[in-house]
Amino acid sequence: MQTISDSLLQLTPQIPSNPLVSIVIPVYNEEDGLEQLFLRLYTTLDKLVVDLSVRYEVVFVNDGSRDQSAAKLAAQFEKRPDTTRVVLFNGNFGQHMAIMAGFSYSKGDFVITLDADLQNPPEEIHRIVQHLLEGHDYVGTIRVARKDSRFRRYASKAMNQLRDRITKITITDQGCMMRGYNRRIVDLMKKSKELNTFIPALGFTYASNPIEININHEERFAGESKYSLYQLIRLNFDLVTGFSVLPLQAFSLIGFFLALGSATLFIYLMIRRFIIGAEVEGVFTLFALNFFLMGVLLFGLGLLGEYVGRIYQQVRKRPRYVVMGVLEQDEQE
Repeated sequence: MQTISDSLLQLTPQIPSNPLVSIVIPVYNEEDGLEQLFLRLYTTLDKLVVDLSVRYEVVFVNDGSRDQSAAKLAAQFEKRPDTTRVVLFNGNFGQHMAIMAGFSYSKGDFVITLDADLQNPPEEIHRIVQHLLEGHDYVGTIRVARKDSRFRRYASKAMNQLRDRITKITITDQGCMMRGYNRRIVDLMKKSKELNTFIPALGFTYASNPIEININHEERFAGESKYSLYQLIRLNFDLVTGFSVLPLQAFSLIGFFLALGSATLFIYLMIRRFIIGAEVEGVFTLFALNFFLMGVLLFGLGLLGEYVGRIYQQVRKRPRYVVMGVLEQDEQE
């Protein structure tokens, strides 16, 4: 007779004896640091083959770079065609869409996402693969001793705490893109068709055995961050509105209490008018309350518009990205 533990064992995805690890790297105007990335990345992966008995492939996604990044990626493909694939976008569609494209073109049993700026050391891939081999389907990361500015570190920490409370997605460091996923998680993310998404949070919602580990953090090897302050705010807003309707519910609650307070104030002013008489000073109070309520209403309209805008973008069903070409080795070779 089959026991419950036997049934659960059958439902657990079995790890192949010689699993394939896919490294997905979005690239946008990173020409100055790509040579160093190639050197450190392929050295690490070649060592990984010996230490953990795995195979690997690297999927670069050129996200409409305007510098020589595409040419350098093509040159790297010529050097290592057996382990390298290059996906070329015909425009800039954003980091998360580039990663989604990388998922579509990856073939690995495990997939690890990595930025091209070398702030997350490629050498940390070894530890992520170890945890995936142990059976974890999602390996999150926490940047230790971050080399970002103090303002960015504190802002990131504050936004992480706020997002946790609103979305209930308990990821310690949501801004770190270096993460590991097994194929089941990747396939589920590929089936998710929303135009605006946040890869780490989306993967976490599908995980059944997640883990978080500390990783090192380094200065950018070259160039500047591709995220401006506005883009960071925009990204966080996408995360909040994409994974929770709590902001709408909170605004409804605020509206209820404001309406209750306004009614109470109206009754109070009417009673004072009958007892004391007309008071000119009360006009300025009413003006102040009126402007405050107008601000709240405008914010509410903007919040509602954000959700409606997401629906509008979704129903148009435009492609999330457009691939101009793919550099890959013929499987028959």
